[in-house]
Amino acid sequence: MKEDFLKYQTQTTPHPLALQVSHAKGSYIYDNDGNAHLDFVAGVSACSLGHCHPKVIKAVKDQLNKYMHVMVYGEYIQKPAVEYVKLLASFLPAPLETTYLVNSGTEAIEGALKLARRFTGRTEIISANKAYHGSTLGSLSIMGFEERKSAFRPLIPDISFIEFNSEPDIQKITRSTAAVVLETIQGGAGFIEPKNGYLEKVRKRCLEVGALLILDEIQPGFGRTGSLFAFEHYNCIPDILVMGKGMASGLPVGAFTASNEMMSTLMENPELGHITTFGGNPVIASACLATLREITESELIQESLSKEKLIRSLLKHKHIKEIRGKGLMLALIMESPEMADNLILSAAKRNLILFWLLFEKKAVRISPPLTISREEIEKGCNEILKILNNIKQ
Repeated sequence: MKEDFLKYQTQTTPHPLALQVSHAKGSYIYDNDGNAHLDFVAGVSACSLGHCHPKVIKAVKDQLNKYMHVMVYGEYIQKPAVEYVKLLASFLPAPLETTYLVNSGTEAIEGALKLARRFTGRTEIISANKAYHGSTLGSLSIMGFEERKSAFRPLIPDISFIEFNSEPDIQKITRSTAAVVLETIQGGAGFIEPKNGYLEKVRKRCLEVGALLILDEIQPGFGRTGSLFAFEHYNCIPDILVMGKGMASGLPVGAFTASNEMMSTLMENPELGHITTFGGNPVIASACLATLREITESELIQESLSKEKLIRSLLKHKHIKEIRGKGLMLALIMESPEMADNLILSAAKRNLILFWLLFEKKAVRISPPLTISREEIEKGCNEILKILNNIKQ
């Protein structure tokens, strides 16, 4: 199986972890030898309710028995999608009311960029250095990390960059700017939170010059940071909200939400301003609906903050220089990239799943399912401490 995996399935790095998965349930992934691997990553923040949550499985099976794909997005009324976007709107502040369902976070970013240019009639897009918004061409163009995109140039034009949390750079937003695209919490850069009212100040500048603010909540969204969306912590409502990852508890999905007035511009001049075949798929929308209901009807959002406190209290070690992030979106900042690698790879041998971040090489990701128990957190953190105690550096 491993040989076939390496030969026939395109690889993204020279050294994949290559865990052979048998099945997964709750906070564990099981390999073909029957070993249980405690999951501190949740499919990179995607499996909000852990693996194979019974309410999500039931919703998917119920929908499978009715129908799957029947028509391209936006033509037929399909109950799971309509119920989902209506429920989502009930949890969002005005003017965020109308949602376009797509297949992934990066497609949602692409749609948001098109919408901003279409609605404003402007072309300049401003993003942040060390930003990550996906890997399709438009998303890659607003990635603030040249090493990852130089091989694919030329990219889309009229893109500018600012430093996240830099107040002087806010003045670079002008009346030529269609939109500013920011991660509410920078992910690949090392789980960097906005400071000193930064997002509020960007919001104010956008209003002054008529630019739109797009907030990328693909990773922090759906309860991971102790609120349904992270922007709620920072008193900043975007014009366009982009989401993905944790929406469907492990199924592929993305979405962008804006006012009905703004979204209506995708209907004409030209018609079909953004189209997708599988966006709003009823099976995936059913998983989204079950996930959102469980997150909002349970104590999981509030518990993410108490679980953060537990992790921070347990992971005190001389080799951990800082713990960044919020809720269950945390990054251990180690003394060196080599130490981060050592921890992640050593943990894998001890059946604990940790992972890297894209740009910050000293970081170790901790983003478990929201459903992880306190006992499982203690178990995983104790393994981390054992590994660190054996590192001689």
